[in-house]
Amino acid sequence: MMRLCFFRPGKIFQNIWGPALSLSPAEIKLKGGDEKLSLGDLTLEVIHTPGHTPGSISIKVGNIIFTGDTLFAGSIGRSDFPGGSFEQLMESIKNKLLIQDDDVIICPGHGIKSTIKQEKDTNPFLR
Repeated sequence: MMRLCFFRPGKIFQNIWGPALSLSPAEIKLKGGDEKLSLGDLTLEVIHTPGHTPGSISIKVGNIIFTGDTLFAGSIGRSDFPGGSFEQLMESIKNKLLIQDDDVIICPGHGIKSTIKQEKDTNPFLR
């Protein structure tokens, strides 16, 4: 399994799980902007969406965005982890995710899938 990373998760999460947390280094370090990666016949568009954590990303494949812990159906991600920022999270959602076509499907890190339109219309955090 290939690990991609913008930041050092061990540094952020050691405050939560203790210094015993050990992660192997990333094989590919992303530059911090939006990038495209190839995986077989698929093109993965890596969208830098900080706020939940400094290196949060969303990954768009075709008409689907895997939003991780940035945007959920009816909610948004936490921003109270070390390095998290509510302002950055909202900026990422508004300027990187909500600009996608309305029919784009979001698959969050937890919970049910949704669409960009559904979140624009019903998500209380985005009003």
